[in-house]
Amino acid sequence: MVYQHRSILDNDLYKLSMQQGVLELYPDVEAEYVFVNRRAGKDEFNADFCNQLQTAINGMADLRLTDQEYKYVRSIPWFKPSYVEYLRNYRFNPDHVKIECVNVSGQAANLSLRIKGPWRDTIWDEVPLMAAISEIWFANRADQWNMDGQAFKASEKARLLLEAGCNWTDFGTRRRRSFEVQELFVHTALNTQAAKPWAGKFIGTSNVLLAMMMNTTPIGTMAHEWIQAHSVLSSLRHANRGALEAWVKVYRSELGIALTDTYTTPAFFADFDPYLARLFDGVRHDSGCPFKFTDAVVAHYQKLKIDPSSKTIIFSDSLNVDLAIKIAAYCKQKGIRCSFGIGTHFTNDFEGILKALNMVIKLVKLDGVDVVKLSDDIKKAIGHPDAIRVARYVHCGIPLDAPMDTPFIAL
Repeated sequence: MVYQHRSILDNDLYKLSMQQGVLELYPDVEAEYVFVNRRAGKDEFNADFCNQLQTAINGMADLRLTDQEYKYVRSIPWFKPSYVEYLRNYRFNPDHVKIECVNVSGQAANLSLRIKGPWRDTIWDEVPLMAAISEIWFANRADQWNMDGQAFKASEKARLLLEAGCNWTDFGTRRRRSFEVQELFVHTALNTQAAKPWAGKFIGTSNVLLAMMMNTTPIGTMAHEWIQAHSVLSSLRHANRGALEAWVKVYRSELGIALTDTYTTPAFFADFDPYLARLFDGVRHDSGCPFKFTDAVVAHYQKLKIDPSSKTIIFSDSLNVDLAIKIAAYCKQKGIRCSFGIGTHFTNDFEGILKALNMVIKLVKLDGVDVVKLSDDIKKAIGHPDAIRVARYVHCGIPLDAPMDTPFIAL
C-alpha cells in the first residue's frame, strides 16, 4: 500500500502553536526526537513496513499550504503574519528522519526512528509521522478489521458525553486507525450536538485540517517538549517556570492551558506561582490518578487564594467515556471546571484482537544536551537513564543511585 498524505494541516494544533513559539524565540536551536514503542516485541514492524513508511516520509516533502489553507491559518487569531508566511514556505525534510527495523530478542521486529534537525522545523514532524505509522500498520492488517458499527459507536459516545454535561475535544490524530475514522467521529460529534441542546458541548478537534473542513474550533496549546526544552533553555530546576514565561511572551493571554506533569505535578506547582496561576486559564492532566490530581489542583489554587471555579482542568490521559463522566462529576463536586481531550477511544476503538499502537515520539536532546520527561506515571518516563536520574534528584530529591523504578510521585 501507498500511504496517502492529505494536507500539511493534517496535524495537531499544538505542533503549529509551538512551532510559532520556537520560530520567534529559539530559531537556531537543534533538536532530536526518538520513537518509543511501549509494546516492543509484540507489535511487529517488519522490513516491508519500513519500506512503506520510508515512501511515506519521502512523500511528505511534497506537502505545502494550499491557498485555501493559507487563508484559514491566517484567520486563526493567535497566529502572527510572520509565522503564517513561514508555514507557507515550510517544507518537510525527509533527511531529518532516520528509520530502521530491528529485531527485538529474536521476537517481532521493532521500529527504530530518530528525528534530528532544526527545532523550528522538526517540531512539526511528530504527529504526522505517528499518524502515518499507525495507519500503515493497520492498513497492512485490513483483513482483520472493518468500519462496521463505527458510526453507531461514535454517535453513542457523543450522546453519552453530551447528556452527562461533558465538554470534550477530539485528540485522536496520533494513534488513529485511519483518517476516515477520525473524520467520522468529528462529523458525528458535530451532528449529535446539533440534534439537541444538551448541557455538554463538543468543543472542537486538535486536527487543524478537520477543524477547517468542518468549520469547528482547532484546539491545542503546548506539549511536553516545550517544557522539556526549557530545562536547557532556562534551567532544569525551573523548566516549568521558564516554559510558561516564554509562552506568555509569544501568546500573552491566549492558549492559556499549562501542562503539569513533565517533571511531576508537585514540581510544577513549585513554579506555578500566583502570577502564573492567575494568568493561565487552567492546567492539563496527562498522567497519574485524575481524582488525586483534581484534589491537588484545587488545593493549590486555594492556597494561592484563587477561586478554583474560575479555572479549568483539561484531562487527556487514556480517557474513555465512562471515565470522563466520572471525572466530570468529581470536578463538579470539587468546584472546578473541566473538559476532556479524548483520542484513541474515539479513533482506534475496534472489535477484535488488534489494539491501538502504544507509541510516542518524544524530544530527547536539545542542542546536544539530554532532556527527559518524568510524568506522574513512572512507566511513562522517557530519556537517557542518567539524565532521568539527575531530573529525579533535582525535582524529587531521589538519590542518584536509587533504582530506576523508584516511585517519584506522591499526589
